Formats: sequence, C-alpha cells, structure tokens
Amino acid sequence: MIIKNIFNGRVLLLNLERASLPDGRSVDLEIIRHPGGACALPVHDDGNIILIRQYRHAAGGIIWELPAGRINNNEEPESCARRELKEETGFEAGKMEKIGEFFSTPGFCTELLHIYLATQLTTCKHDPEDDEYIEIEKLPYATALHMVYSGEIKDSKTMIALLLAKDRFSKKL
Repeated sequence: MIIKNIFNGRVLLLNLERASLPDGRSVDLEIIRHPGGACALPVHDDGNIILIRQYRHAAGGIIWELPAGRINNNEEPESCARRELKEETGFEAGKMEKIGEFFSTPGFCTELLHIYLATQLTTCKHDPEDDEYIEIEKLPYATALHMVYSGEIKDSKTMIALLLAKDRFSKKL
C-alpha cells in the first residue's frame, strides 16, 4: 500500500509503502518503482562481441557496458533490447535469444532487467540519445570475460550477461 509518493521523475517513482512480511508484521519501506529494462550482448559472426564505454555520472565516469535501456510504455523487453542495440551501437540483430533476467537491486527497487544474446548482426544508423556519450568497442569474448574477473567491468548487467553466455563461447576460450 502506498503511504506517500515522494518523487515522480522521468526514470522512476519513489514511494513510501507499507508492506506485510510473511510473519504478519507490517513495515514501511522506501521503494523505487521502475518499468524495467533490457540489454543485448551483441555477437558478430566471427565470435567477437560489442561492448560500449558509456559516461555514467553516478558511477564517476566512463564504464564498460552492454547496450541497454529502460522499457517504454507497453514495450516488450525484446523490442527494448533491439531498440537500444540499434541506437547505441549502430547494429541490428537478425536473431535475439533471451538468456536471463534479474532484479538489479531488489532491496528497494522493482527494476527487472532482461538479457538477450543478439546475433546475425547487420549495420544500421548509430543514433544515441542526446544525454548519452558512447564509445563502441569490438573485442573477443575471452577478453571481456577476463575484464569481469579482473574488476575492469563493474556494471552488473554486463557481468551477468557475460557469465550467462559463457557456455556458448566455451569451445572458443
């Protein structure tokens, strides 16, 4: 039950909500309501992948990520992943396969992220949003996986997607 709407922004809602715990107690919680998001792990026919280096003010600078974004009103997660892939990398996928989903921060946020493997890539117009700074990088999957284990990649959706896709690349590692 919503007790109070604290903030209603472009990206999220922040409410004070009353929740009933499984043992019958009631607690008041600050909950971020988010429509969810989707990301794509783009894989070229040669087995190399695409990562982006994106400026993230909250993270303190440029970080490694997969192309991803927020699900728009009534948009299907796969459509979101396709849209973001196109906008942020200039590639379209002939095939998209869902490989997982996860809650980003379930202690206080409803955001559910959907992960897709994007293959059969073809080039299209690169069209990032006005508030985005993006550099596109093509690299071997093994290099990206090493970047996860070394701590160079800190973005959770990117880490999870690379680890979920490991079986698909195991013969090439």
